[in-house]
Amino acid sequence: MVVLYVLIALAVMGLLTGVHWYVWRRLVGDTTARGGWVRRTGTAAAFVLPLMSIGAVISGRAGAPFALQRVLAWPGYLWLALLLYLTLALLVGEAVRPLLRAWLSRRDSVKSAKSAKSADVRSAEGPAADAAAAAGRTADAGSAVTADETGAVGPAPAAVRPEGREGVAARDGAGGDGPVGAAASNVGGGAVASEGASDDSGAAATVVPDGGATALASGTVAARDGAGWAGAAVGSPVGALDGPAGRTSEGAAGLVKDAVGDGEGAAAASGAAAGSVSGGAAEAAADGPAPAASRRLFVARAVAVGATAVAAGTVGYGTNTVLRGPRVKRITVPLAKLPRQAHGFRIAVVSDIHLGPILGRAHTQRVVEAVNRTNPDLIAVVGDLVDGSVADLGPAAEPLRALRARHGSYFVTGNHEYYSGAKEWVDHVRELGLRPLENERTELPGFDLAGVNDVAGESEGQGPDFGKALGDRDRSRASVLLAHQPVVIHDAVKAGVDLQLSGHTHGGQVWPGTYVAELANPTAAGLERYGDTQLYVTRGAGAWGPPVRVGAPPDVTVVELASTRT
Repeated sequence: MVVLYVLIALAVMGLLTGVHWYVWRRLVGDTTARGGWVRRTGTAAAFVLPLMSIGAVISGRAGAPFALQRVLAWPGYLWLALLLYLTLALLVGEAVRPLLRAWLSRRDSVKSAKSAKSADVRSAEGPAADAAAAAGRTADAGSAVTADETGAVGPAPAAVRPEGREGVAARDGAGGDGPVGAAASNVGGGAVASEGASDDSGAAATVVPDGGATALASGTVAARDGAGWAGAAVGSPVGALDGPAGRTSEGAAGLVKDAVGDGEGAAAASGAAAGSVSGGAAEAAADGPAPAASRRLFVARAVAVGATAVAAGTVGYGTNTVLRGPRVKRITVPLAKLPRQAHGFRIAVVSDIHLGPILGRAHTQRVVEAVNRTNPDLIAVVGDLVDGSVADLGPAAEPLRALRARHGSYFVTGNHEYYSGAKEWVDHVRELGLRPLENERTELPGFDLAGVNDVAGESEGQGPDFGKALGDRDRSRASVLLAHQPVVIHDAVKAGVDLQLSGHTHGGQVWPGTYVAELANPTAAGLERYGDTQLYVTRGAGAWGPPVRVGAPPDVTVVELASTRT
C-alpha cells in the first residue's frame, strides 16, 4: 500500500512538473527575450508559485502555525485554480495558433503584392514623367542657357512638342538664324519631336523619354541630375534609339557615353530610371511582409495574453462567487410515509462550509444569515464544517450560535473533521448549540431523523454504523438520514431510508471538475431516486482549496417534505 501511495505521489508530481513547464514555455519562454527582466521574473514565479501551492496543501496537515497557513493559502490555492484555466486556455490556443499564423501570412502576402505592383508602376512611369516635367521646365525657363563647343552661351530651347511618329525639325522665330537639329525615336509605339529655337552656335534638343525613347540634338545634351538641368556640349551627330522598352536605359547610357564619357555618361543616362526603380524597391521592401520570426512572436504573445486574460477572468469570477456567500435553493421531496401533519416540513441543508485559513468568521456569518432568512423548521449541517483545529478556527465558527430553527440544528461529521480533530469539533459544535448525531437518531413529529459518521472515521474506528443508527426503528415511519458522502446511499437503501441528505461533492466546484465529481459519486448534485430511497446532494456553502467556484455555485438548500397522503 505504501508503494502504491509513493507511485501515485510521483505520478502527480511528474504531471504538475510537466504542466508548469508547458505553461512557462508558452507564457514566458516563447514571448520574452533571454536575459531580460521579464523572463527572469516569469521564471522565478514559475518556481515560487508551485512551492507556495505545495506549502498551502501540506501546512495544515503538518500542523504549521496558523499564521503561516494564511500567508501560503491565498497565493498558493489561487495559483492552483489559475494554473488549471491557464492550461486549458493555452491548449485551446494550440488550435488557434496555426489559424492566426495563416491569417497573418495571407495578409502580408496581399500587402506585399500591392507594394510590388505600386513599385512596378513607379519604375515604369517614373523616368518618362520626370523627363516630361523637365522638358516643360526647360521650355518655360526663359533664363535657361545652353553652351556650345566654343563655350558660347545662348538661349535655352523654347518648346518641346510631340509631332507624331516621325521627328520634325523647324525653326521657330524665337531663336537665332542658325539651323535647328531635331531627332526622334519611335520606341514602343511612341514618337517625340523636339522643336525649339537656337542661336548661331547650334541647335539644342532636350531628351524626352516616352516608353524608353530618347532624342539627342546635335550640339547639346540635356541630362537631369539631382539639382536641375545642365547642358553638355557635344560634337557628335544626332543619335537615336529604336528598340524594345526593356533596352531603353542601356541605349540611353550608350548615347550619353559617346557624348560625355564612359563613366559619367553612363551614370547620367541611367540615373533617372535606376533611381526610380531602386526607390520603388526600397519602398516595397519597407512595406513588405514581416519576417516569419516576427509573425511567430506576435502569435505567441497574442495567445499568451489571451489565455492569461481568460484564466484570470474566470478565477476572478469564481472567487467572487464564493465570497458573496451561498444562494438559497428550494426543492420539494414527496415521501409516501410522511403523515399529513408533517406536510410542508422544511429542512435547511448546509454542507461543506470549510472554515480555514481563507474562509473565516465573515464567511460563517454569511452562511448563518442565509440559513436564518429561510425560517426553516430544522437545520442540518452535513459535514466538512472546518479545515483546522478548534484552537485556530473556534472563533471563526462562533456565528453558528445564531442559527435558529423551530426543531433545532443538527450536525454530522465529514471527512475533513477527521483531518482536523473530529472529537474536539463534535464537542465544540455541541457548545455552539448544534446537536451531533453520531450513528444515532431522534424522533421528530412525522418522521425519524438519523445521522451517521463519515466513512473517513473508519480509520479511527468511528465509521458509519447503520445498524446502530437505524436498526431498531419503526419502519412504518418516514425516515431522513444525514450522511456526508453520497456513496453510502446503497447502505441507506438496505436500511429502508426514505430520504438521504448529503454533501461532500461540491458539485465539482470548478469546471471541468464537475465531470470528475459525476464519475466519482453516485450523484454529484441534486435529487435522484435509488429504489425506494431518494438522495439529495447539496453543492455546499463554501469551497475547499482555492476559494473559487465555476459551474457549481455554492448553495443552502431548503428541502420541503411533502406528504402523498394529502
